[in-house]
Amino acid sequence: MSYEPPTPPAELPTSIIDTLNGYSPDQLQHIAHYAEELAEHKIREARIEDESAGDEIEDRPDDFPDDVPSKATITIKEINDNRYYYWQWREGDKVKSKYKGPVNPDE
Repeated sequence: MSYEPPTPPAELPTSIIDTLNGYSPDQLQHIAHYAEELAEHKIREARIEDESAGDEIEDRPDDFPDDVPSKATITIKEINDNRYYYWQWREGDKVKSKYKGPVNPDE
């Protein structure tokens, strides 16, 4: 491991880099965790938006519960350092979730 600080990505504005440099390691880990979850959320939102814009509805897979719509996607949530699969879909302005099961750490 190098003793030199990492080189920030060129895509990041200087103001963000300067702000991050002022944070403690603990705060940076919280920011990294939040940023990862936020990115996954935005990707999921875009995917849900794209899927709802399509005219064609795919066949319903066998493992969909009866109370989960076919437009639902699977997401991973971390709770108390454990990871779980959830079905997730949009109903109007709200995003709904239903527990599917634990993530297998061997995958």
